Amino acid sequence: MNSTSTLPFDNSYARLGDQFFTRQLPVTVDNPGLIRVSHSLAHQLGIDPKWLESDKGVDFMAGNYIAEGSEPLATVYAGHQFGGWNPQLGDGRAVLLGEVIDQDGIRYDIQLKGSGRTPYSRGGDGRAPLGPVLREYIVSEAMSVLGVPTSRALGAVTTGEWVRRGGRLPGAVLTRVAQSHIRIGTFQFFASRQDNEALKILIDHVIQRHYPQASKSASPVRTMLDGVIARQASLVARWQSLGFIHGVMNTDNMLLSGETIDYGPCAFMDEFDPGKVFSSIDHGGRYAYGNQPPVAHWNLSVLTQSLLPFLNDDPDKALASGQAAIDAFPRTYQAAFVENMLAKLGLMEPADDDAELIQDLLKLMHDNQSDFTLTFRYLSDQVQPSSASGGGVRPLFELPETFNPWLLRWQERISHDPRDATERQQAMYAVNPVFIPRNHLVEETIAAAEKNADFEPFNRLVNILANPFKFNEENARYAKPPRPEQVVQQTFCGT
Repeated sequence: MNSTSTLPFDNSYARLGDQFFTRQLPVTVDNPGLIRVSHSLAHQLGIDPKWLESDKGVDFMAGNYIAEGSEPLATVYAGHQFGGWNPQLGDGRAVLLGEVIDQDGIRYDIQLKGSGRTPYSRGGDGRAPLGPVLREYIVSEAMSVLGVPTSRALGAVTTGEWVRRGGRLPGAVLTRVAQSHIRIGTFQFFASRQDNEALKILIDHVIQRHYPQASKSASPVRTMLDGVIARQASLVARWQSLGFIHGVMNTDNMLLSGETIDYGPCAFMDEFDPGKVFSSIDHGGRYAYGNQPPVAHWNLSVLTQSLLPFLNDDPDKALASGQAAIDAFPRTYQAAFVENMLAKLGLMEPADDDAELIQDLLKLMHDNQSDFTLTFRYLSDQVQPSSASGGGVRPLFELPETFNPWLLRWQERISHDPRDATERQQAMYAVNPVFIPRNHLVEETIAAAEKNADFEPFNRLVNILANPFKFNEENARYAKPPRPEQVVQQTFCGT
C-alpha cells in the first residue's frame, strides 16, 4: 500500500502523442477541504486512503499538489451533442492526472473534475459547483454497488471558492476513476479530420487496453467494434433494468470501455414512465428513458462510421462489415434486457411468453404510476412473504388490485421454474435493490451541504447506498418514494 505522495502512475495515454491532448496543470484553489474518500477504491488502486485524507492528499485531490509520476493533461475530442455536431470539444473542466494499475492488473485513469480552465473550456470557468460533485459521487458509487459498469469517485473536496451559476455556489473538485476516458467523440475528432495515422494509434491503444483478444483476430478492428457494441448493449440494458436515466447521452459521453460516465443531469425514476426526462436541457426528450436503447444504437453507428477505413481496404466491404456490426445491436440489447428482467422476476430458464409477461408488467406499472424500484422489491417479498427481508416493503408500498391477474400469471410461471422458493427469493433480493439514489434524497443532501456546510446527510446516504439490497426498518425513509412536495422535476449538469 502506497502511503506516500509517490503514486504508482504508469501513463500510457500520455505516451500516444501531443495530438491527443494538451499538457495542462490543474488550476490551484484557495482553501481545499476534505468531503470524503472511498477507502475501498483507494485500496483497490494501491493508494493509502489515510494519505488521501491528509493535508497533502487533500491538496492532491484539489489540484494544488502534483504527485510524483503524474503527467496532467486535458484530452481532446469532438461529439454529437443532442444530435448536433461539434467538431472540437475536450476536457473543459477536467484534468487527467495519470493512470494506475490496480491489484487485479486493470489500468485506471485518475482524473480531477472541476479543476479549472483548459484550452477546451469554450469560455467556461472550468469549475464544478458542490451540488453536481456530490450527485456524481453518490450516484456513481451507488451504480458500482448495483453492478453497473461505471466511473467511480475516489474522493471529493471543497475548494473554498465560489462558482457562478446564476448565483454564487460553493465549489468542489471530484477525483474520478475510470478504466479510460476514451470516448466515441475521441474517434470522431480524428475521423472528421481524416487523420488516419492518429486513428490507427488510437485503435491500437484501445485494443491493447480494453479488447486485447481482438489483437489475435483476423479482423482486429471489427472484433474491437463488436466488443464495444456488446458492452454498450449490456450497459444500457442494466440502466433500463434499474430505471436509470443518464440524461445526456451525447457521443462524447459514451466510453469505449463500456462504463457509465458523466452523472450531470442523471436520475433514477420513481414512478415508471418510458417518456420520463429529468435533464433541464433536454427540451425535446431526446434522452428520455425509453429512448436510451435507440440513442445508444445511433451513437454506435457514428463510431462505426469513424472506423470504416480500418474495417476493410475495399470501401464496399468495409461498409458491409460495419453495417453487420451495428445491425447486431438491437438483438444484443434485447437479449441482455430480457436476461436482466427475468432475473428481477426470479426466473432462471427463459420461456416463449416471457417477453410478453415483462411488457405487460411494465404497461401496468406505467398505467398505475407504480414506483419502479419498489414494484420489483415487492415481487421479491411475494415469493415467500413469511420470510420477507426485514419484514418486507408492504408497509411502504403495495400493488393495487389491478395487478392481480398479472400476479397470478407470474406465480404460475415461477411454479414451472427449477428453483425452490427460498433460493428464488434470495436471488431476487440480490438484483432488486430497495435503496437507490432517489432524486429527493440527493437534493436533500446537496441542500444541507450548500446551505450549512453539513455533510452528515451526504455521508449517511452514501453509507446506506453501499448496501442497497438489504432492507432494515431503521432506514425505511430512504426506501420511500417522495411525497408530492418532494418530487424533483429537473436535474442540472453544473456547467
